[in-house]
Amino acid sequence: MSSWLLLAASGAPEGGLFDLDATLPLMAVQVVVLTFLLNALFFRPVGRVVEDREGFITTSRAEAKQKLAQVQRLESDLAEQLKAARQESQKLIVEAEQEVDKLYREALALAQTEANASREKARREIEQQREQALAALAGESDRLGALIVNRLLPAQ
Repeated sequence: MSSWLLLAASGAPEGGLFDLDATLPLMAVQVVVLTFLLNALFFRPVGRVVEDREGFITTSRAEAKQKLAQVQRLESDLAEQLKAARQESQKLIVEAEQEVDKLYREALALAQTEANASREKARREIEQQREQALAALAGESDRLGALIVNRLLPAQ
């Protein structure tokens, strides 16, 4: 055993800054193997997950943009429909106001006609009663006049 130690101690030459022996290619092979192992075990699965997430995010954004465009289109359609409904309701209100005004004027004209007819009927009735009263008064005055004349004349 001691011979191995002596052989190992004597066989290692003292080098400068770097020793160029069999450890350099071994380290290079270890770095390449470690790179392949890390790439196969860690970087590719993580890369696939990142790419899948990126694809999901891209498709989600595209779908969101499509839905936003659809919502904006529906919003503009609903705004147009609301505008048309408001115009239609204003038109209906104006027509209803005109119809009410027409009915009011017709009712007012009918009421005035009825009032005029009633007033004319009342005037005719009053005129007839006045004529009857005048006729009765004339008959009464003739009778009183005749009575006065009869009383005054026989006294003479």
